Amino acid sequence: STADGNEMTGPFKPDIQAEHSFWPQDPAIERALAGGVTAIHVLPGSANLVGGQGVTLRLVPALSAREMRMPGAPTTMKLACGENPMRLYGQSKGAEPQTRMAEVALLRQKLENARAYRVEAGKPRDFASDALAKLLAGEILAQNHCYRADEMLVRLDLFAEFGTAPRAFHHAVEAYKIRDRLAQAGVGAVVWADWGGLKMELVDAVPANAALLDEAGVRVALHSDSPYDIQRLNQEAAKAMTRGNRAGLAIPPERAIRWVTANAAKSLGIADRV
Repeated sequence: STADGNEMTGPFKPDIQAEHSFWPQDPAIERALAGGVTAIHVLPGSANLVGGQGVTLRLVPALSAREMRMPGAPTTMKLACGENPMRLYGQSKGAEPQTRMAEVALLRQKLENARAYRVEAGKPRDFASDALAKLLAGEILAQNHCYRADEMLVRLDLFAEFGTAPRAFHHAVEAYKIRDRLAQAGVGAVVWADWGGLKMELVDAVPANAALLDEAGVRVALHSDSPYDIQRLNQEAAKAMTRGNRAGLAIPPERAIRWVTANAAKSLGIADRV
């Protein structure tokens, strides 16, 4: 009854909203608050190429996610690439995408259709196309699940065709390999402190990832992705800082604390209010 994060009925779901699956009585909320977290960003899961819209919430007592919304916070869009869509559709359902090639081709066509989309008088509004058009216009911020360096570069090229860029790559375990390119593009990286080896996409994970990105000028923030890690993000930042310092990067605490505060707020477009 709680499998509410992935709408696994098609690879493109830009019109669905994570807010409508969020459970405001989740006990993880008060545990996160006790650990110092005051705001969270909730995204759909990563089964689909376009998984749906995300929402930024304040951790305040409420009966619905709508009452928890942070005023003025931009809507975001979850996109995913790599193994997850391939496994779900190509391997499990015998449908597109079965390969990374198909992922790129399908996404390019959807974005092109969205670029051409216009609301015409007398015709029903297409909420899916409307959401993708807002993504291209920068009204919705793209949050892109992506692990491998080569795939992140492909996504940068693809978005550049449409005159835009992801706000941040999420998980991004190989972001350290292209940190100069990410810094140049102004694209953030939302990474784990030390997760790795969970699947093939994570085999090149290094615990100094966050520190290497920070040194290169990338806007880096830390994921929780766990009801346990969200209770101690300060310790996650300390771990990532220590790993960087052991690698000779000399990251001071006042920089590492940004990975769970200011930099996260910038990636979500709420730095002016948090």
